[in-house]
Amino acid sequence: MKWTDVFDIAIELSDQFPDTDPQYVNFVDLRKWVMALDDFDDDPDRCGEKILEGIQAAWMEEVAD
Repeated sequence: MKWTDVFDIAIELSDQFPDTDPQYVNFVDLRKWVMALDDFDDDPDRCGEKILEGIQAAWMEEVAD
């Protein structure tokens, strides 16, 4: 997965952190958690606030379903 795979990342985060409300996850932790995912393989420097916002929004949508 790459940083732009926000929906795939959201699914993985939802599976790994089922008791976590993504609305309250800060971007420092979110970035660290994404980089720790088994299938994640991208340059840490390619991540910015907009990407993290997208991942967080997709994760919130995932847990709402």
